[in-house]
Order: sequence, then C-alpha cells, then structure tokens
Amino acid sequence: MTTTTAIRSFRIDVPQAELDDLRARLAHTRWPGELPGVGWTRGVPTSYLKRIADYWQHTYDWRKAEAQLNELPQFVTEVDRQPIHFAHVRSAEPTARPLLMVHGWPSSFAEFANVVGPLTDPVAHGGKAEDAVHLVLPSIPGYGYSPVTEAGWGNLFRVAAAFAEVMTRLGYDRFLAQGTDVGSGIVGMLPMVAPGQVIASHVNGPAPFPFGPELSLDGLEGSQLERAERFNAWRQDGIGYLSIQSTRPQTLSYGLTDSPVAQLAWIVEKFKEWTDSKAELPEDAVDLDQLLTNVSIYWFNELGWSSAHSVYEGMEAYRQFASRSDEPAAEGGGWEAPPMPPTAVAVFEADLSVRREVDPYGAYTAWTEYDRGGHFPAMEVPELLVDDIRTFFRSHR
Repeated sequence: MTTTTAIRSFRIDVPQAELDDLRARLAHTRWPGELPGVGWTRGVPTSYLKRIADYWQHTYDWRKAEAQLNELPQFVTEVDRQPIHFAHVRSAEPTARPLLMVHGWPSSFAEFANVVGPLTDPVAHGGKAEDAVHLVLPSIPGYGYSPVTEAGWGNLFRVAAAFAEVMTRLGYDRFLAQGTDVGSGIVGMLPMVAPGQVIASHVNGPAPFPFGPELSLDGLEGSQLERAERFNAWRQDGIGYLSIQSTRPQTLSYGLTDSPVAQLAWIVEKFKEWTDSKAELPEDAVDLDQLLTNVSIYWFNELGWSSAHSVYEGMEAYRQFASRSDEPAAEGGGWEAPPMPPTAVAVFEADLSVRREVDPYGAYTAWTEYDRGGHFPAMEVPELLVDDIRTFFRSHR
C-alpha cells in the first residue's frame, strides 16, 4: 500500500460531446437480421434491442441520472497506485455503524440507489434507528469510476485489501459488509486480508463454480433440487459470456468499446436471464431508466474492456485459491483460512444457490430464500434486501 492517503471529492460530469457521440453512434447502428420464431433463445432479439436503443437515444435523460447520482457524496482515493472511487453516505443516527456494500458484474455502485435512503435513514423508511448505517459504496477497479491502471486488479484478494484500507482511512476500524456477485467474493475475502475488522457480513445469490462438474441431484429436494437443475442447465448454455471474458477479454473489448449497442446487448441479456423468472422482459424486473444508467456508466467510462479483464483475472485468481485451499494444512505447509465472521445469505427467486455446494460445512449463520427477485435485488426487490440486511445485522453488533 502506498503512503498517499488523501481522499478527494468527486463529481460525475460527462462532457456534452460524449453524449452527442453516443446518440450519433446509436443513430448509425448497423443492425443484424434475426430469424423468425427464435425469440431470446439465441441472445437478445434485434426487434427488442432496437426499441431499447431508440429509448436510450431519444427519451432517456442522462443529465437527470447524473444529477441524482451526484446527490450521493462521492470521493476518490489511491490505494497501491489504483484510484478507488466510492460514495460515502453518513447517517444522522448517532448509533449508526459503517456498512461496506459492494456491487458485481455487470453492474456498478448505481445499483444501490434505491437502498441508500432505507439503510442510512431507516426511521424515515419504516425501520428503527438502531438499524442505521453509514454506507460506503465503492466502484470495483475496472468498474464505475475506478479506472484500472495496471494488470492484477481482477484479483479479488487485492481488491478486498484495498477496500479494507479505504474503510480504515474513513475511520472505520470495524465494519459490516454486504456484497452481490463479484462483490460477494470480495466480501468473503475481507476476513482473510483484514482479520478482525468485519463485524458480520451478508451476501446474496452465491452460485456453485460454473466451470466445475455438473451437480449431482442425489439427495436434493424442493427448492434445492430445482435450483440445482437450473444450475446444470445454465452450465450448458448460459456461460458463454463468462467463457469469453475469462479467456479472450481483449478480443471482446473492441465491440464493447466501439459500439454502444453491443455494450447494451451484453448487459441487457443478463438482466433478462438473471432477474425474476416471472418478468417477461428486463424492464418488467427493473426500472428501465436505472438499467440504462448502469449501461451508460459502462459506455462513458469504457468499462466493457476493463471489466472483462477483471473477470479474466478474477477467474485465474479463483483457480489458484481453490488449488491452494485443497492443500493439506500440515506442519509448515498448506494453508488455513482465518475464522469467518457471522455471515447471512439471501437467496432470491432467480438465484442458482445450492446450499450443499456453496456451504458444504454449514459455515453460514443464516440462509433465507425468497420467491421474488434475482441477481440484482437492490434494483428488483429493494424492500426485501433491506429487510434481510436489517434483520441479520441487528443481532450482530
């Protein structure tokens, strides 16, 4: 870690020329054809994406979204030569505790816009003063407003250590942690890089390792059997995006950086496949403007390439960690993980969380399943996520 610990204020301010360029690129898109009767089975239909792109070009208001995001106090600090952007919203409640909340892919800190008020000012949103938190929402390096400066920031251990350092610089020696997707992995590694600092943690939707063997269905029943069946089906035809990003991120990067429609399709597909199965279209699951704010953050900051490289490096680090974890912890060799803080898991309807696979030793303190929501609960079902976070953290102080 460097000795430069300055924290600078930050505001989002996209130049008008970039907005004009986006609209011009959308207007001059060269659209592919589509086969009749295929629907979503081979990716995002052209007829659907044309409508969303037209809305992005003519109706969506980035300046309004930008102003709303800038209502959140935002900052940048450098850790190990890497700029780390974060929003820091302090609660007025004197007993509030700090909560680090980490987004995933393909998302950003803007995912949490709907939960900021309920978490920092619970009394005004039907909660109790004792539930209040000071909220810290970082952008993972390569995402949001944390542009990567060198290779290696896809290693989640390194990211976790950087986020722990940010919390220390803010004066939070001990804190709560919550994560989704990649953020769940970062939260899970915090106790290893910052032992004793995490009071308790909360994650949503952990899934088995996608490149591992097919899950055995023996002994499973009810929701666990159904999720395992869905996971096996997803392994067969749902991980193309991951295979590409974890092997050839640079080749993918050209399309995502040059074409806003390519970036839009790359993200919209995930909001179709990973949200509540009862939602027919992505905008039935999440607010379309909020979805396009997330896509716009990727576009204006050219995150298609950097987030793809982060996925590549993250998968490499995961494989190394997994092989290291399998080593026997014998005299002077092997490795033993430090104690894990109390941890809760929230599983939403569309999640592929099979407890036998992701929690084989019963390490999680709480496991709660819901019949609504999916991979982006802060956008889909913010009230359920907030209630689950409040309930668990209330008993761990």
